[in-house]
Amino acid sequence: MGQAPIQFDRASGALEGANLWERTAALALATGSKISSHFSHRGYNYCANLLRKTLPERDIAIKLNPDAVFEFPYGDGYWSKLLNRGYRYEDELELLFLGSVDVDYTFIDCGANYGYWSVLVSSAPYGSHRAIAIEPSSANFAKLANNARVNGDRFEVMKCAIGAVRGTAHLSGTKHEAFSIAGDVAGGEEVPVLALDDLIDDGKVVASGKYLIKLDVEGVEIEAIKGGTRLLAADSMILCEEHGNDRNHTVSRYILDQTPMKLLVYDPQSGRLETVTELSILDRIKVSAHVGYNVFGTASAFWQNRIDALNASAARRIQ
Repeated sequence: MGQAPIQFDRASGALEGANLWERTAALALATGSKISSHFSHRGYNYCANLLRKTLPERDIAIKLNPDAVFEFPYGDGYWSKLLNRGYRYEDELELLFLGSVDVDYTFIDCGANYGYWSVLVSSAPYGSHRAIAIEPSSANFAKLANNARVNGDRFEVMKCAIGAVRGTAHLSGTKHEAFSIAGDVAGGEEVPVLALDDLIDDGKVVASGKYLIKLDVEGVEIEAIKGGTRLLAADSMILCEEHGNDRNHTVSRYILDQTPMKLLVYDPQSGRLETVTELSILDRIKVSAHVGYNVFGTASAFWQNRIDALNASAARRIQ
């Protein structure tokens, strides 16, 4: 057994179980996030990962809310921004999840990484929803399974990638947040691949349910959509990452031109989820080349109505 994790409470800012150097590092990590937030956190991951090399290997357990704990290696460049209590991770998703607390939906978390959203969506403040967290990387999966365990095993974990059809593929990449089966490069870890519709065939979900499906699958979003025709025809909404450096808006273009789904994107100017009819709106919203932007696709009248209600409440907040 290694050392017990450092504990950090985002609500109070209390840091417990850290030595002096680890406390100093926490201050540096939080301050670095605040400063770099003004330019989309450019360079933050690199600096944090350098700092991490000076720290003993141990985990930090972040209390996201009274019913959610998220653990990751202390000093991790991707997740240490959470030490900045003002930082919001993918705030457009938070808006949707908090606006859907009362809906009886299942969350399907594809490319779950360490399980941040599965931890939150299954927590009481978010409605204690059923969640299935799917992650192909063995290293990431161990941390995902640990986060399921520290939260009472309240969400299900599956070790596989999501693609167009059932099979196998090879993972490539060096950053834990960017492993991909795109290109299926030999030499990487061999992983099983499932299509979204296989979840119906395997009895994991039923086509008559309501679903929010996060596709953070690093370059195989279109294949994942192709493999989910039946599931996406149900009361489903996909939450898809568009890369800031993709000026062709490939995923959004596919959703708009090749599927029956409506495409929506969060517009920071209006504070609303806007229906996209012209991809030029993404030229304005995707301001930073090195970050991801979430777009939403749905063919469901239920979810469209829910978005309309969210937008109406956003309009009321602004007034």
